[in-house]
Amino acid sequence: MTKPNQAVLDASTFHTRVLSWFQQYGRHNLPWQQDITPYRVWISEIMLQQTQVTTVVPYFTAFMTRFPTILDLAKAPLDEVLHLWTGLGYYARARNLHRTAIVITEKYQGHFPKTLDEMMSLPGIGRSTAGAILSIALEEPHSILDGNVKRVLARVHAVDTWPGDKKTNEFLWKLADYYTPAKPKEAADYTQAMMDLGAMICRRTKPLCSLCPLESNCLGKQNPAQFPGRKLKRALPVKKTHMILLMRNTEEVLLLQRPVKGIWGGLWGFPEYEENKPEWLVDLLKTQNRNLKPFADFRHTFTHYHLDIAARLLPVKMIRLPPSLANQNHLWYHISAPAAVGLAAPVKMLLKQLAKTGSMV
Repeated sequence: MTKPNQAVLDASTFHTRVLSWFQQYGRHNLPWQQDITPYRVWISEIMLQQTQVTTVVPYFTAFMTRFPTILDLAKAPLDEVLHLWTGLGYYARARNLHRTAIVITEKYQGHFPKTLDEMMSLPGIGRSTAGAILSIALEEPHSILDGNVKRVLARVHAVDTWPGDKKTNEFLWKLADYYTPAKPKEAADYTQAMMDLGAMICRRTKPLCSLCPLESNCLGKQNPAQFPGRKLKRALPVKKTHMILLMRNTEEVLLLQRPVKGIWGGLWGFPEYEENKPEWLVDLLKTQNRNLKPFADFRHTFTHYHLDIAARLLPVKMIRLPPSLANQNHLWYHISAPAAVGLAAPVKMLLKQLAKTGSMV
């Protein structure tokens, strides 16, 4: 591998220091580091995207208990997969896990492909995730460039541009490729070591520079907060929605399954409208001779916009739903005996509030 112009160390010195630090101080007892298989590494890597280790551990454990093999995951209903994912966010990850499990089961007879290109062709698996699976589980020396690794490399080389910029990303990949050891076992340990170094030492805030094995050559150590550069912030647009909590018998509330595409795809939530009340709601208010009760008003923030949610309660006495609701995939969610379905974070929060107040409705 040709040495990039701005590399601060030769590759051997760089990865030797990182590996020595890892052997002494790295994490070796995480659940996905035990009984290593491509499947277990894959699940952990997807869960760890934009999510901290402490949050992931119980989810990973529950997931492995329910879906110990990729065949178990492929055969499971998507609803059950989304249910176990509830609370982790970024639900496209769970949908892609399910799709990829089916592809690997049907196309590869349950075995992960062993080339980078084939791995990257699978839903939800990018270059870094593919490299991690191949390196850690299959001992094929491939580099990774997740958020932690980007931060380490950017600080060591004083990269003050945003890693999402094309040229910056290409430069960081060149560094990642250059420093990754060619020996399979070393590459596997180095992959985990760089993730640990970013998570434990080269932290986003308050980095522990004096404990870093690369400190003596780090170009950004005087002002680590400056590196890597950040994307220019822009004011997020605000959208609004009304969530209607149709509740019967003080214990059951109506949930609809959302379309697979769009926010919270495939998850279950309350009937919604954005501006004017839809006809089904107007008719319900008339036939039930009731008004909507204020229940909760709050903001949920996505990466690209804020969503202001006005949750309104409507206790109802009915058996038949209006056709526009009945024709959708729906269920009466029993608060005391909840169905195992995937729920978006705001819906889960509102259901908890309903559990506390339902008996008073």
